[in-house]
Amino acid sequence: MTDLSAFIAGLPKVELHVHHVGSASPRIVAELAARHEGRTKVPADPAALADYFEFRDFGHFVEIYLSVVDLIRDPEDVRLLTFEVARELARQQVRYAELTVTPYSHVHRGIPAPAFCEAIEDARRSAETELGISLRWCFDIPGEAGLPSAEQTLRIALDERPDGLISFGLGGPEVGVPRPQFKPYFDQARAAGLRSVPHAGETTGPGTIWDAIRELGAERIGHGISAVRDPELLDYLAEHQIPMEVCPTSNVRTRAVGTIEEHPLPQLVAAGLLVTVNSDDPPMFGTTLNDEYAVAARLLDLDRSGLAGLARNAVAASFLAGPDKDKLTAEIDAYLAASGS
Repeated sequence: MTDLSAFIAGLPKVELHVHHVGSASPRIVAELAARHEGRTKVPADPAALADYFEFRDFGHFVEIYLSVVDLIRDPEDVRLLTFEVARELARQQVRYAELTVTPYSHVHRGIPAPAFCEAIEDARRSAETELGISLRWCFDIPGEAGLPSAEQTLRIALDERPDGLISFGLGGPEVGVPRPQFKPYFDQARAAGLRSVPHAGETTGPGTIWDAIRELGAERIGHGISAVRDPELLDYLAEHQIPMEVCPTSNVRTRAVGTIEEHPLPQLVAAGLLVTVNSDDPPMFGTTLNDEYAVAARLLDLDRSGLAGLARNAVAASFLAGPDKDKLTAEIDAYLAASGS
């Protein structure tokens, strides 16, 4: 794996399922916690965050996640976080990332929507110039906040329409949060040209994935691991090549899957699905995108060529324009050829 690790480290990549606040490094989280000491339960000691990020179940994960969201108090915090997320991705040779952003969580806590959008856009422009990474935004509905959050997320998306915004999503808990209720909001977002990328089928069954496809017009599925329980759904996903944003370590850390050895990634690939591998909330789960590629290599018995194929899948599943996809695919192919494989 040593040789593969080096190959993975240099492999040009695309990240399609990674959360804005969930990507805050321990250093940034600790810095923000220290800034708000006495008003947060988040540890200001980076070493203590590993224990703080031990999750009992998905509900506990959401609780901890929201406590970190509470640390983002002003546009300067937003800008700092966004640029640092880009820096960490660029270190891993990520050329392009579609970052899931939850504007409602920040606007609800007092940051004006225009200021929030300007902060992420300023970080996006700086990251492209200084770090060589292109960021795009998926504005997602926090499902736990219900329909009011859907209405406000849609309004922010359509009224502010930052240049980097390309898609509309749905995150948070799946249990007790039926997908069909969000159909009117996705219909309006799609009519305005935004792509549909809801989470579905991580902690619930295949029915949630069907709902995401039929009711929300899903063009990619966030997680989607329960698809393996429905042969008809697997056939549909394979036939239509609806990409799957799979996050193996995340699924284990939130207890959606018992162990990494039990992860259904191999079954999804064997069924002919277009599978991408992603990091979700990397510092919270003690992982990186490079680590997730290494996990995939082990679960799928991939060599360098197989890993390059996984990177190509992410390019194909992205919302990059055709010429940009061709350019990045060619870079992956050139890297593989130069590696001697």
